Formats: sequence, C-alpha cells, structure tokens
Amino acid sequence: MRRVTLFVNGTSKNGKVVAVYGTLSDLLTVASNKLGIRACNLYNGKGGLIDDIALIRDDDVLYVSEGDAFINPQSDGKTSDEISGSQTDWLTLNIGGRLFTTTRSTLVSKEPDSMLAHMFREKDVWGNKQDERGAYLIDRSPEYFEPILNYLRHGQIIVNEGINLFGVLEEARFFGIEQMAEQLEVAIKNSHPPEDHSPLSRKEFIRFLLATPTKSELRCQGANLQGVKMLCSNAEGASLKGCNFEDPSGLKANLEGANLKGVDMEGSQMTGINLRVATLKNAKLKNCNLRGATLAGTDLENCDLSGCDLQEANLRGSNVKGAIFEEMLTPLHMSQSVR
Repeated sequence: MRRVTLFVNGTSKNGKVVAVYGTLSDLLTVASNKLGIRACNLYNGKGGLIDDIALIRDDDVLYVSEGDAFINPQSDGKTSDEISGSQTDWLTLNIGGRLFTTTRSTLVSKEPDSMLAHMFREKDVWGNKQDERGAYLIDRSPEYFEPILNYLRHGQIIVNEGINLFGVLEEARFFGIEQMAEQLEVAIKNSHPPEDHSPLSRKEFIRFLLATPTKSELRCQGANLQGVKMLCSNAEGASLKGCNFEDPSGLKANLEGANLKGVDMEGSQMTGINLRVATLKNAKLKNCNLRGATLAGTDLENCDLSGCDLQEANLRGSNVKGAIFEEMLTPLHMSQSVR
C-alpha cells in the first residue's frame, strides 16, 4: 500500500497522510474530504501535474488545487501576506469553510473601491483573521462568492445552474462590487416576463369560469368585465376586487340570479348592474359604485356596503338583515328599499 502526504496548493502546513488506492478520482475525493477543499488537480513538488495514479510513488508529497495553477510553497515558512506587498501575491480565502485561492491583484484591481479591495490592498490593514492554514476567514456563502471571484478575474458574470441570482446580488452588494450588482439587477429583471395588464374580455372570463371546478377559488381582481352576462352563474367565494363592469356603450352587466356568496367585489365599478334575486350573503362590496343598480329581491344579508354609492339603486324586496351601510356617499331613500 502506498502512502502520500497531501498539502493545499501553495502551502506546506497542516498536511494529511492518506493511503493511495483505486483511481485518481478516488484520491481526489479523499483529498477533498481531508483538506476541506474541492480537489481538482494534483501536483508533485516540482509543479508537475499528475494525471495518472500510476505516477504516484510511496511517500510522495503532493499539492492539491481547486483547478488553479501550481503555487510553489514558501520554503522559509512565511505566509503570502508576510512577503512583499506585491499585487501578484497569492492569497487563500476561507469563505464559509470553502477555500478559494487567488491573487491580490484579482481582489483589488477591477473594483478598487470594493470591500475586498480595501481588505487586501495593503498587508494587515483590516486585521483579517486567518485559519490554521493561513487562509483568510470570511463568513459568507461560498456558493454565492464563487461567481463574484470569477467576475473579478475576467469581468464576466457566470452563474451555474441552481444558484439563485438574488443570492449573488446580495453578496455583490455586501462586498461593494457595484458594477456587478448593476448587471445582476438587469439580468434578474430580464429573467422575469413582463406582467400582462391587458383587459380580460367577456369571452375569456366566461371560458375561465366554465373551466374552473366548483370547489376551486377563482380570482379576477382588477378584471375588465364590461357588460358581462353571468345569469345564474356560480361565483361563490370569488375575488373580484376592483373589477370594471361598466360598458361605455351603455350595455349593462347582468348577474341576475347569480350565486355570489362571500364574493369580494370591493372597489368595483358596477353602475347599472343587474343583480336582481342574486345571492350576495356575506359579500364584501365596500366602496363600490352601484349607482342605478338593480338589487331587487337580492339577498344582501351581512353584506358590507360601507362607502357605496347607491344613488337611484333599486333595493325593493331585498334582504338587508345585518348589512352594513356606513359612510354612504348618498342617502338611502325609503322609496328604494327594503324588507
């Protein structure tokens, strides 16, 4: 059985001795688990890339990278931040437990006003904490940080499938990567189709109504239902807030005999609508325009009609037991009324 000592690329501390077995992929998996990185490449002490497990000898010392090029470990034991403040220094970041290796120039050049640039432009200005391997500790999400680091490397936003753009955007804002944040905002906006605010025709509404199971909830808030005909229809519990039933041509909407129990029609425009003998028990009709509406024989028990305009509305024979008529826009005359 062969044994090798593994180090994170660019370091000669905290190595791990492991047994060599199986394939090169098996050894990379072991290296990932032992060193806490996503191992992609193995190098020997001279920087040679190992692409066949047969090339590994007993007691070899190997350096493991996450895909970056070989970094010669410092023979004098100094960490990269102890060497000169050169902008080409190699740094390792521990982002939420995952290691990223990059250069100082990558972190400071593209976005010089960012938090990362201020943290690493000069040595120890921020007193950055390091783990036992000398990697700088930053308590953020590694999944969202990876696209940010790649953006600083090549200027392109590349987000792998399954990574939430909102998460990357929040990280970009946190680190002060302003140009990237602006591009992400545009990308997020473009990824959502524009909302369709076009009016719903009578034909479309009837089609939706007929296709809706009787036990399902139908929401038609803000729909354009000018002059709709819904005689004896069943819309119990439907949400019709802010709908427009008024037809400029004078054609009046007809909901005669409809079952509208518990319907929410708050703020709807219903001038001249025909609700004769309809059932509106427990319905919400606050602030509706019911001027000239036909409500003869309508069941309005416990119906909320607060703030409604009922001028010239016909309520003869309607059931208004428990109905609320607060803050009416026009007085309700006895000639209109009520049993």
